[in-house]
Amino acid sequence: MKVVAVIPARGGSKGIPRKNLAEVNGRPLIAYSVEAALSAQAMDHVIVSTDDEEIATVSRSLGAEVPFLRPASLSDDVAPMLAVLRHTLEWCESRMDVEAIVLLQPTSPLRTCRHIDESMALFRSQSLTSVVSVVEVPHNFNPVSVMKLSDDGMLQSFLESSQQIARRQDKPVVYARNGPAVLVCSPVTIHQGELYGARCMPYIMTAQDSLDIDTLEDLKLAEEILSGRRV
Repeated sequence: MKVVAVIPARGGSKGIPRKNLAEVNGRPLIAYSVEAALSAQAMDHVIVSTDDEEIATVSRSLGAEVPFLRPASLSDDVAPMLAVLRHTLEWCESRMDVEAIVLLQPTSPLRTCRHIDESMALFRSQSLTSVVSVVEVPHNFNPVSVMKLSDDGMLQSFLESSQQIARRQDKPVVYARNGPAVLVCSPVTIHQGELYGARCMPYIMTAQDSLDIDTLEDLKLAEEILSGRRV
């Protein structure tokens, strides 16, 4: 049974042009995810799913497998991730027995091989349908704290039934997916048309390691953090 890391990397990007190849400390952004996956002991294959020849060439030079170019129907910015993973899973299952598909978003350069291996170990430790990486939501973004605008432009609680909780320590701890940086899925769950399934366990990461590249400012922050890690 093989564990397959899947790094989805489209050529198009509306926020940062050619984001997956954007330079971070002299290296393409996607390199950090490829190298983390290759260094993870639990991974048997590292596949980059892309529609872009340049990304494919760069990924192969980094050591990843790019056995196909993603079809156009799965290459626009509205293509569901489930369909992308199922496409790769079906390709793999025609060639090997698959224990798990591990989604690694290339926009998470601070996720390391340790995060990947620990997520996979958690998946194997129990009868789970998935493991997803999450980050604790800052108290000021807690659902009981956030506000929305009413039709007449007035502020009101986002949760209609929520009461104002002034003290930080009284707010419930909540989590958000951090990309996700890591998502371990069982093949059965994917074939059932789901990513998470009924038994999804969280893998909690720090806010820093959860950095998800979406803006140029995120790229600069990633460079600063990665530069510090090399010292």
